Amino acid sequence: MYNLLLFFLALDALILTTAVLLQAGQGGGLASLGGGAGTEQFMGGRQATTLLTKITWWCAGIFLSVSLILAVMSSNSAAPRSVLEGNIPAPAPVQPTPLPLPTTPPPQGAPKPSNKTPPHR
Repeated sequence: MYNLLLFFLALDALILTTAVLLQAGQGGGLASLGGGAGTEQFMGGRQATTLLTKITWWCAGIFLSVSLILAVMSSNSAAPRSVLEGNIPAPAPVQPTPLPLPTTPPPQGAPKPSNKTPPHR
């Protein structure tokens, strides 16, 4: 369901972008503010509602509502929000490694190994 809504949102965004780019501008822009422009040109005046205007308003409303639905769906996901909130198994106890046993006995004339550490300088 989430992926279907995400696809629908992308399609709606594409239609909305196309409808906005196809509309004609108000005309004048900042150049009409210099003087001599009437309030109708400054405020934009009342224009007839065209098909592109209706498509823009409908697509914008659908875009906002689907975005809100997707935001609510993603916030209510089942995944834990933190590592501490999840069910993490306890780590296994560490087994001490056994010391290696000598495989051959030292020769008869060899000195015994000493466990003493040399003094630090």
